[in-house]
Amino acid sequence: MQLIEVGDNPAYQKEFLQLPVRLYRNNPCWIRPLDNDIEDVFDPVKNKYFQHGECIRWLLLDDQKQVIGRIAAFINRETANRNNDQPTGGLGFFECINNQTAAFALFDAAKDWLQRKGMEAMDGPINFGERDRWWGLLVDGFDKEPTYGMPYTQPYYVPLFEQYGFLDYFQQLTFLLPMREDRVRQLIHPSIFERSVRTLNDPTYDFRHVTKPELEKYADDFRYIYNKAWARHLSVGEMSEEQSRALMLRMKPILEEELIWFGYHKGEPIAFFITLPELNQIFKHVNGKLNLIGKLKVLYHKVMKTNKKAFGVIFGIIPEYQGRGIESAIALAFTRVAWRPGYQYEELELNWVGDFNPRMIRFAKMLGGVAHKKHITYRYLFDRTRAFKRHPVI
Repeated sequence: MQLIEVGDNPAYQKEFLQLPVRLYRNNPCWIRPLDNDIEDVFDPVKNKYFQHGECIRWLLLDDQKQVIGRIAAFINRETANRNNDQPTGGLGFFECINNQTAAFALFDAAKDWLQRKGMEAMDGPINFGERDRWWGLLVDGFDKEPTYGMPYTQPYYVPLFEQYGFLDYFQQLTFLLPMREDRVRQLIHPSIFERSVRTLNDPTYDFRHVTKPELEKYADDFRYIYNKAWARHLSVGEMSEEQSRALMLRMKPILEEELIWFGYHKGEPIAFFITLPELNQIFKHVNGKLNLIGKLKVLYHKVMKTNKKAFGVIFGIIPEYQGRGIESAIALAFTRVAWRPGYQYEELELNWVGDFNPRMIRFAKMLGGVAHKKHITYRYLFDRTRAFKRHPVI
């Protein structure tokens, strides 16, 4: 076997994209990610994490010079020590044939590189970027299609990670929620509706969906809530004004105003519920390519409204308002749209609900959600005598 660095070699970069196409060729649930989405992670111009981090990726070749594996390793120096007992790097984009020797060679490459950079542990599989993409190893739900940006990985990867010595750092659940009124009312206790209605009718509260002309205002409100509700828990720095506005601009081409909701109390932003169309239901028709033909296919499916699924990206309430029924009130406000006759979206997936976040799990179940996929983010301590700790509960 031979390990080669991908670097700037176009042929190696192409192989990095093509390996999973071969590995998942006969799997009807796998949806090929957009090539550009993967390559952007490794582009220092497009990925801001290169400003305070570094990344490397490899291919693994067999004795016949055929590519049989790939992996990337990376360091984010701003978060390597945050909320960790040791400086921790990451590995991701792991794909490999079902061969322990090959898999361990890839894990060893990542570990050795990270050790040379001063790291003492590695999380994986994760992304050299935000947590909302390419984060976690699928361990349950292999018969379900992946939501956009979430990994769909081979079942045999689970024992490969665990036999190497990776341990369960935290789990990420995906909940499936019905959108039809009759199904929701069957699943949710009447008392929750009553509490939601009281909050919704309280004149000091205001729940509204975004409008594209006011995206800058909502970007600022999102940053305010996110920094109070999430930043200190996710081992990431506070979101800047520039980052929040860039995020909204990135979402603008795909967002639908009636899918993104904010809550206010006496004019102060207190909550958000960010939901988007489930893009994989469209992108699965383009085979990873957003060229002219791919764009025409996307346009066709958008115009014909063939996508019946939305997915929840992130939900947040500032701490002072948690436990006051804001969760159910903002959800009930959304039903003003979702329960209209003929509404396009029939299902909602609440994506990336960490098991370290019991409030969000309760929220998902309160809405009638059922966990139907599970990913695990693993951690591997280089010092094998050191005590392992799971992600703290928030």
